[in-house]
Amino acid sequence: MAGGARDVAGAVADLRTPALLVDQTIFAANLATMADALPAARLRPHVKAHKCTELARRQHDAGHHRFTCATLREVEGMAAAGLDADLLLANEVLDAGRLTPLAERGAHITVAVDSPETVAAAAAAHVEAVLIDVNVGLPRCGCEPGDAAALAELARARGLVVRGVMGYEGHAVGVEDRRERARQVRESMELLAVAHREVGGEVISAGGTGSYDLNELATEIQAGSYALMDTAYARLGLPFGNALTVLATVISVNRGGWAVADCGLKALGMDHGNPSLADGGAVWFCSDEHVTFSPPDGQPLPKVGDRIRVIPAHVDPTVAYHEALHVVDPATDRVVEVWPVDLRGW
Repeated sequence: MAGGARDVAGAVADLRTPALLVDQTIFAANLATMADALPAARLRPHVKAHKCTELARRQHDAGHHRFTCATLREVEGMAAAGLDADLLLANEVLDAGRLTPLAERGAHITVAVDSPETVAAAAAAHVEAVLIDVNVGLPRCGCEPGDAAALAELARARGLVVRGVMGYEGHAVGVEDRRERARQVRESMELLAVAHREVGGEVISAGGTGSYDLNELATEIQAGSYALMDTAYARLGLPFGNALTVLATVISVNRGGWAVADCGLKALGMDHGNPSLADGGAVWFCSDEHVTFSPPDGQPLPKVGDRIRVIPAHVDPTVAYHEALHVVDPATDRVVEVWPVDLRGW
């Protein structure tokens, strides 16, 4: 995995497309806003949102030294980058043996477990500690709250340190009505609190960008999207700006009133719907290599060769499709650094 920022002075207009752009001013403001809201250990940034050790290094510089990972590859990459003072693999894995050499070299790794099988895998890998992953309403991973204590007892019997519990209220973090979102977060955390009273430990790990200021139970919040943002989270009125866009080139224009650019399904995370256009035009649909769109009302169609900027609806999978983030100075519209997306894959 090749990491490290590259200083590249060049015009955005010279980039091959599609290409990921990061507005350095908005990005810096997002990190500062979150650092003020959740300083130091109150935030455990989730690197799955950007899959980039150079971006994680900026989060580290903002005071956040603990990180959340979703894949073994992310853990390996963060350890290789020296960002391994406290890594949480917030996902169940059975091939945890890949973590053994990292632990032997001094990386501090905690793994989420929700079954006897995942406890056994963690113990066999000689990882340092576990969190008991609890189902708090999202039908995904996590044991039932009433089963958490027995699982913690089993983990301790296998020689593992049980640091506490984890539960992700993912079904609630995107609810647009703030009061309803807060209500669902509270309900989820009531379930996690039940498990924590039985399990013990100093850590209650939960939350995301959509609940970072609503989750009052968690000792640490696993937000990630806040750094770059997307249109799904932008609908919630959060104090973070859209720092990430996809630069695309117009490749076809039709007199019927639409144009096509080279930024389609293979360049965008589409599970949260269509992307948006930074200039306010309307996206009609996306296909494999194309986004079909019309300009804002009253404006002429673009010309073939023009550039547009596309705002993704879901940042995490969008970044994972690309090899690099191009950091742009908005005052000059020039690329000032290139950050490899070096945590891609599994």
